[in-house]
Amino acid sequence: MQNVRGLSCTNCGKSYSPEPDRYLCSECGDSGLLEVEYNYEIIRRNWDKKKLVDNPDSSHWRYLPLLPVEPGTIRPPLRVGGTPVYQNRVLGSELGLTEIWIKDDGLNPTGSLKDRASSLAVVKAKEAGKKIVACSSTGNAASSLAGNAAASGLKAVIFVPKRAPSGKVAQLMIFGALVISVQGSYSEAYDLSASSIKRWNWYNRNAAINPYLMEGKKTAVLELAEQLDWKMPDWIVLTVGDGCTIAGAGKALQDLQELGFIANKPRLLGVQAEGCAPITRAWKQKEPLQVCAEGSLADSIAVGNPRNWKKAIRAIKATEGAMVNVPDEEILEMMRVLGRKSGIFGEPAGVAGLAGIKRAVRKGIIGKRQKVAVIITGNGLKDIDSARKAAGEPYQLPPDLSRMEEVVSKEELREQ
Repeated sequence: MQNVRGLSCTNCGKSYSPEPDRYLCSECGDSGLLEVEYNYEIIRRNWDKKKLVDNPDSSHWRYLPLLPVEPGTIRPPLRVGGTPVYQNRVLGSELGLTEIWIKDDGLNPTGSLKDRASSLAVVKAKEAGKKIVACSSTGNAASSLAGNAAASGLKAVIFVPKRAPSGKVAQLMIFGALVISVQGSYSEAYDLSASSIKRWNWYNRNAAINPYLMEGKKTAVLELAEQLDWKMPDWIVLTVGDGCTIAGAGKALQDLQELGFIANKPRLLGVQAEGCAPITRAWKQKEPLQVCAEGSLADSIAVGNPRNWKKAIRAIKATEGAMVNVPDEEILEMMRVLGRKSGIFGEPAGVAGLAGIKRAVRKGIIGKRQKVAVIITGNGLKDIDSARKAAGEPYQLPPDLSRMEEVVSKEELREQ
């Protein structure tokens, strides 16, 4: 990997060679999260926008020069990335904006942005000579790992909290993962996964400590920039759970500026659920993180003890960005609004960013004429129970036209 200089500790700055199973700084322990450092001079010399234009690969592997992958490693066959971007003025107006771009990452193979990270995890597991990959997850990281592992001939061991939505657990079982439903919180599921990984020497896919997974997540923003012809919006909006995704967005913007691919760096807006917002509190109070309860239906971002909070706050500060919190009822509202104004079906954590945009516009954080892009991080089919709460129930009628007349009249469906 000539494009990679190595790994550096975000706490003490110590450098390490980029072994595939190096997770933390030996000196700092759990507080010593590592980050991949690139040799931008070599990348600039060998790679440019023209090479991207000429590259027929539409997956996220088209950004291989900015990924920590050995050239000869066999990559998972699932096509991750290449998800669409839509401009939608009607939805923008609903949120108080003149225009908005929506990137639907729920169209990845297993239905979420986290396929981008799990594909990297599978590659690094192979480089480390491992046949078993494990993680804890509320659902999306789990299903993405299970799918990518299955496609690559690896075994996945998944630890989920009791509250994990049944649709996500069903995915895991279909993909053949060994699923451990921990009868407790996400934090307890994480702790059991960490102990098990250490005990049986499995490859660790937990984005909380694996420095390579953020590199996979950043490809959503690399892709967005290319799709917008390198003309970046004023804001990029992402939901925040553990903090790894928005940290990856910040890394992508750093990469793009270092290579001279973009002229302006967008500001990042991080959105958390009011029932579980420890990173927002740490950012606002400028204090160390305080662990909190996991009280939100947006399960994918309900992380009470996020390990990547420092990286997340650093990315927001680096872009002069902001954070807002939104209640569950506004998240449910945005599931309806997104579906009815765009035809996109997002899960609660996937659409919370839209609720955050509406609140940020109302607070004057985002200007009404500013250009905004939001990434929908997960598909609504992941959590049907929440979708039914948001949308309501269908009419139940006997096969009787007269009763249908009542519905048509009530819903004002008569053609003029």
